[in-house]
Amino acid sequence: MLQDRDLLSVQEARDMVRKARVAFEAAKLLSQEQIDKIVKAMSDVAYAHSKELAKMAVEETSMGKYEDKIIKNHLASKSVYEAIKDMKTVGIVHEYPEKKMFEVAVPVGVVCGIVPCTNPTSTTIYKSMICMKSGNPVVFSPHPSAKNCIAKTCELMCEAAEKAGAPANMFQCLHTLSMAGTHELMTNSGVNMILATGGPEMVKAAYSSGVPALGVGAGNVPAFIDHTADVKLAVKRIFASKTFDNGVICASEQSIVAENCIKDQVIEAVKNEKGYILNDEEYAKLCKIFTRRPGSVNPAIVGRPATKIAAMAGIDVPADTRVLCYPEKGVGDEYPFSIEKLSPCLALYFEEDWRACCDRCIQLLQFVGIGHSLSMHTNDENVIREFALKKPVSRILVNTSSSQGGVGATTNLMPALTLGCGAVGGSATSDNVSPLNLINLRRVAYGVREAWDLAEKPAEENNLDADAIAKMVIDALKKL
Repeated sequence: MLQDRDLLSVQEARDMVRKARVAFEAAKLLSQEQIDKIVKAMSDVAYAHSKELAKMAVEETSMGKYEDKIIKNHLASKSVYEAIKDMKTVGIVHEYPEKKMFEVAVPVGVVCGIVPCTNPTSTTIYKSMICMKSGNPVVFSPHPSAKNCIAKTCELMCEAAEKAGAPANMFQCLHTLSMAGTHELMTNSGVNMILATGGPEMVKAAYSSGVPALGVGAGNVPAFIDHTADVKLAVKRIFASKTFDNGVICASEQSIVAENCIKDQVIEAVKNEKGYILNDEEYAKLCKIFTRRPGSVNPAIVGRPATKIAAMAGIDVPADTRVLCYPEKGVGDEYPFSIEKLSPCLALYFEEDWRACCDRCIQLLQFVGIGHSLSMHTNDENVIREFALKKPVSRILVNTSSSQGGVGATTNLMPALTLGCGAVGGSATSDNVSPLNLINLRRVAYGVREAWDLAEKPAEENNLDADAIAKMVIDALKKL
């Protein structure tokens, strides 16, 4: 018997939201201690299954590297747990005796979690952890290319949470997938918040749904290197980032922007790190398969090794090639290496001085990736502060690998796999999203002054008695 997949998907979404509403009411009764115990149990289970889930993700999506996906699963479980374990997210969370105020945490409600195929298991672990910590159930809408590993991760999170005392159905995952089902989930009146991690179209749909949303925009991170930097170390860091999970993290560098005076040093360092610099003919071949349409990378190359991408384009490169590089000549749709590439491919730009580099970085960000992140390698604090004041990004990562730095692995930023891009990037937050983004604050404020004391009192010199007023009138008449 034939069945309508869209209708089944819509019905499944509605059923899961109804179950999540019941779970939400039960979760409201949990204490901070109970929630913290549940979150710890989830962290332990996710960490213990990191290798299994990483293997599933690579086998199902054919994207990224097994070893790096293990690291991301560790970040999403242990690192996130260590960062959030002491957060107050239940009951009275702040008190201000001197102001006669206190604040109460209020969970936002049922969360719709959009999960991409690029970081499927780690994103599911991370969103489960921050939703549980803030007392919110989540219904996941998985990318079809990663539905099995996402469903398995959700199942593990749910089992661990329930064994530790969580209500049933705090974590659910759609199994019958369709755009209609995802749309229903994002627009259902029982959903209170959308956590959107995915492609630009999906994030835009989340913000257009009418439901409050926290999303991450496209990344197009420029990596600036100036003449004060240790060039070899800078390029080593950039390559460690660009090759991490084959470049699928949105915070990974997409371009090196360097001063002309160090051009030869940068080129030499790139070659030493097994970067292959394409000539114009090779670049033309790559461009034939690189984009699906102007400004959009071909999904077939996302998360694939540099050698495989080269083979797809009919380009011969050494077997140990780590990154495909090209000295790009401009920025825009007609310059494919100026977009977010989600693969071990890197544009090279060389400019006259740091100010010209600054302008090029802004140009790249305004084309794609505005509001996201920028990487810089320099020992000049004045340049760092100049960039900080002028760059339209939410995070500037200094002397570190951008992929790992942006998600909080090599910096002290909040460990996260949803990186807000601020209002300039069309996002509701510029934060690395944490449980604190999934609670509202109910403020209780005591009166400290009376309403009738708020009106401005007349100045003393204007409080004239009757005799003074009569004298003023007589003096005025005498002057007529």
